[in-house]
Amino acid sequence: MLRHVRDRRVARWLAQARPLTSAAILRLSAAAIFLFAPLCFPAPSRAGGLDLPPDAVRARDLIYSGNTAAAIAIAQSLQKSQPDHPLGFLLEGEARWWDRYCAALEVKYGMVEAWKKVKDPDDDAYLALADHAVQLAEARIAKSDTAEMRVYAGFAYALKTRVYSLRGENRNAARAGVAARAEMLRALELDPQNADATAGLGIYNYYVDTLSPIVKLLRIFMGIPGGDKQEGVRQMQDGMARGSLLDVDVRFILARALRQYDQKYQQALETALPLLSRYPRNPEFLLLVGNLNIELGRDAKAREYFQAVLNLPPASSSCSSCANCPACSHSDPCLAHARELANSFLAGLH
Repeated sequence: MLRHVRDRRVARWLAQARPLTSAAILRLSAAAIFLFAPLCFPAPSRAGGLDLPPDAVRARDLIYSGNTAAAIAIAQSLQKSQPDHPLGFLLEGEARWWDRYCAALEVKYGMVEAWKKVKDPDDDAYLALADHAVQLAEARIAKSDTAEMRVYAGFAYALKTRVYSLRGENRNAARAGVAARAEMLRALELDPQNADATAGLGIYNYYVDTLSPIVKLLRIFMGIPGGDKQEGVRQMQDGMARGSLLDVDVRFILARALRQYDQKYQQALETALPLLSRYPRNPEFLLLVGNLNIELGRDAKAREYFQAVLNLPPASSSCSSCANCPACSHSDPCLAHARELANSFLAGLH
């Protein structure tokens, strides 16, 4: 019954939808490009991926485990020990992005996604982190052009693109997305086996080709390069298998894209499930997998994942041993919001 109700609701929304205006087209384009980020999970240092130091790997794992506060502490320690290296600033930006993404999540059209287009008081500091990372990477590139620094510069531009999209600054988002693509292309010129650069290009190729009519319009004004959807999927799959920096981001992005644009719910679920195998306490991963089970008509299974969100203890709280504790939820705003979304889904399953 829930599926029939939702299908009728979506069909009614589509029937009433207005034709896209130029402004709406620009918004959609920026939304596609902002997803340029940012699974068998082998060891972080593997052929084709960046060779991340142990502290960076630990910070990454904390980010995707939902403990962004602890990850930021490690990232800032890296910044102090290596102030001329971009990685510590990128990791802090990645952690802050996941907090930002979580806060923007809403349920619309039966999908949990970052639909909100709002500015945030912390955006300026976030963008400054990304700008500083670009500057540090460029300074090192000026001395010695390496694929590693090109990937770091590209990732920094991708961080900017994400927030510009959430702010509704479409032209800024498009410019940063194209700059990220250029850095990843140069990285592959220097190292054709670089899996993190391949992952970044895959995201760009998929989304630009998926929304090709929109991109064609943008090309007139901004010179947006084209893409190739099938090649993008292949590149993303390669990146999530061999990458060290963008492998988790690209897997999460591909699963959402397969759900939202291709309606390939089973393939999206198969793509997303390994995320939970390694990071079972990530509320965004749990919400996505629960959402995909609803799309597949597996409401009982979906209920398990949403209930798991409610049972998650706060990652960075002194009362981390508790589960569905209202007092402790205030120490973890993302978890508190994820619980609201999980309850929203559960209410629709009754």
